[in-house]
Amino acid sequence: MSAAAVTAEKSCRAVFISDVHLGMRNSQALALLDFLKYVECDVLYLVGDIVDFWKIRRGPHWPQSHNDVLQKLLRKARKGTRVVFIPGNHDDGLRDYTGMNFGGVELRRDAIHEGANGKRYLVLHGDEFDVVVRYARWLAFLGDRSYDAALALNVPLNFARRMFGLGHWSLSAFLKLKVKSAVNYIGEFEDALAGEARRHDAQGLICGHIHHANERMIDGIHYLNCGDWVESCTAIVEHFDGRFEIVRWKDQLARRASQAASGRWLIEAA
Repeated sequence: MSAAAVTAEKSCRAVFISDVHLGMRNSQALALLDFLKYVECDVLYLVGDIVDFWKIRRGPHWPQSHNDVLQKLLRKARKGTRVVFIPGNHDDGLRDYTGMNFGGVELRRDAIHEGANGKRYLVLHGDEFDVVVRYARWLAFLGDRSYDAALALNVPLNFARRMFGLGHWSLSAFLKLKVKSAVNYIGEFEDALAGEARRHDAQGLICGHIHHANERMIDGIHYLNCGDWVESCTAIVEHFDGRFEIVRWKDQLARRASQAASGRWLIEAA
């Protein structure tokens, strides 16, 4: 989806965002602010790990842009957008307050979203179905630290790749996917969530947690994962005609930067 497309529509029916990890140095808060500036929706679901309390306990990275994201979300709630916050494992302390409303933001353990296509979608973060988080919390913390180190290595690695004319490649995303595949088996994670949707008499499932945006059918269940705003900058959007779409906002930002660079070159050439 492009910025022009969002602006032309003026609004979407629903937007689903997860894994922003405010308080983490690598959180793409500015990219999220840009996305929120363009998109308007009736319902905005925050599908967990919006604030990273694990990082905050170790010493937060909290620039103004992280405050701006929270203020933008509260402003949307004040202006009439229904905002539903479903805490994840990194902001699980907020689960003690589910059922309450803060500044127009509803805190829920999970939710049922009624799609324009007539289907019921179970919305939850998904960590409850991660064997690492459920049965080996210390291993989850260890994996979190390793992910931070891999994110840091992305910078020199991609500098070297650019020197050889190669495109961007994410070591951290590659390693995280491999670790999750080896320890948690993403396919089993998705299958378990599809089973949970069936137990809730739902025909679809929208989650986050594994930082891997995806859409597929699993034995008749429409599975959607929001991805993240640490690397991929992805969200799920429901259009008024009932279509669900994975929005990859990093691609939109790259196109806009390329167009701006081309414009500067034309001005300089003139």
